[in-house]
Amino acid sequence: MSLTSSMMVGFTGIQSNSVGVGVVGDNLANLNTTAFKGQRTNFETLLYRTIEEGEGPNATSGGTLPRQIGTGSQVASIQRNFQQGGIDNTGFPTDLAIDGDGFFILSGAQGQPLYSRDGALRLDANQTLVSASGNALQVFAANPDGTIDTGTLSDLVIPLGSESAAIATNSVIMDGQLDSATNVSTAGSVVTSQPLTTAGGAAATASTALTALVDRNGVPLFADGDSLAFGGQKGGVSVAQTTFVVGQDGATLGDLAGRMQAVYGINTDTQTGTAPGVTIGDGSDYPAGSLVVRSNVGDVNAISLDASSVVNRTGPIVSPFSFSTVEPSVGEGVTTSFGVFDSLGNLVNVRVRATVESKSDTGITWRFFAESVDDTDVSPVLGTGTITFDPNGLFVGSTGTDLSIDRAGIGSGTPAAFSLDFSGLMGLASTDGSSELIMASQDGAPTGIMNGFSVDRRGIVTAAFSNQQTQVLGQVALATFRNNEGLVAQSNNTYVEGPNSGIATIAEPLTGLSGAVLEGALEQSNVEIAREFVNLIQSQTGITSASRVVRVADELLQELLLLAR
Repeated sequence: MSLTSSMMVGFTGIQSNSVGVGVVGDNLANLNTTAFKGQRTNFETLLYRTIEEGEGPNATSGGTLPRQIGTGSQVASIQRNFQQGGIDNTGFPTDLAIDGDGFFILSGAQGQPLYSRDGALRLDANQTLVSASGNALQVFAANPDGTIDTGTLSDLVIPLGSESAAIATNSVIMDGQLDSATNVSTAGSVVTSQPLTTAGGAAATASTALTALVDRNGVPLFADGDSLAFGGQKGGVSVAQTTFVVGQDGATLGDLAGRMQAVYGINTDTQTGTAPGVTIGDGSDYPAGSLVVRSNVGDVNAISLDASSVVNRTGPIVSPFSFSTVEPSVGEGVTTSFGVFDSLGNLVNVRVRATVESKSDTGITWRFFAESVDDTDVSPVLGTGTITFDPNGLFVGSTGTDLSIDRAGIGSGTPAAFSLDFSGLMGLASTDGSSELIMASQDGAPTGIMNGFSVDRRGIVTAAFSNQQTQVLGQVALATFRNNEGLVAQSNNTYVEGPNSGIATIAEPLTGLSGAVLEGALEQSNVEIAREFVNLIQSQTGITSASRVVRVADELLQELLLLAR
């Protein structure tokens, strides 16, 4: 080999190790780049010049070795390390990291897909989730019912601040424990007024005109146009005040009795097995001409009235009736109130009262009474039904659970229909002798504002609304390749398919090797600074050594030139 060739050999060493320095420099420059994958330089020898291939051993000789002279080194490959980087929890909801081998899919400027491990995302002016360089994240689209269409990729729009439609309540799930030691309710309360008479002293009947009624001094109790306000209590709960206009809402004492029966929510369903309601006494059980108010059975249905319970706001006699309880209710119970939503998202109040109807060797049956003061009918009564438990206190079944509330004139759909689910109740004895009945959940909701979103490990993106409702917006799609090292790196932390990467396989997270999506986290660079400094020293040493070869060859050439003088 000539000295000139030696200089070229040294040059190849300088050239190849310079590439190594550049690779190390790029790694160190991207030490804090999100999801950066470090590279290493692999070297190989250049063509060898063979002087003699050598000979094999024979009877008289052990053979000779080949004589070859190398012509230097070159870069064989620059290999990218796709090992998982560390996960840094950032707390930003738009930051995503992949714990696995998958790649996020981004839309390129020309419509071609880009692949990235960088999950530092943000919302743009159109509320589309995009990368730092503005490429939209691609997700599997969500259907209106929340199911994912894995055959379609689209941009992910997260319309924060948008309103969700109200959801009418269809089902209410009840929970609690109905104390098995509760007594059977056998009677409701009976409240009567003073005997009412006409100016001639005759006892009033249902057909007697209200304007014909007088007090004991002969003063008329009512005149046409008088406005009566109803109050009082039912089961210890104040009754919502309503009005009755004499001559407009009714003209007879029977009309007034019917209005009182409706206002106090007395359920006259024959299933109750009693004869509740508001009637006019005929003298057989209660004084003739008196208003007789019979409640449904149990203390929770007991009606309490006094002189202030019916007030004449316009007539000369402010308190036309004096009421007294002549028979108390018998039997304990439990009451609860909760809200449901109509189709416009209006909160509609519902009250459920329950008493023990019967006990036997086969179990205990409770009867519930449902009512709503927001029912647009005069009467708040919604219905009645039963809840049955077996001898072990386990729920057996229920009846009358389908209820509807009239919403006429509200603008919402009417009626607002829903069902009660009592299957979560227990009928065991309680430690304190009391029953508990509560609403565990219901599926309705008022109008809400989208105020956030979350991404789970499966990549499901779920919007959250101020009304506690959620909506699936899509699912993050991940791409995997047979050979990650064959990907061609682009700027902005992205890659494209290369000749040796294979075609992208697009799938849901947690499928195959795609990995899980982590919300509020970013993948760190996998560059190890200590290793890079070692590689830098090695490359520097290689360049220094190769430079020494060039300089020695140059000095020898200078010596040869001096021989010619």
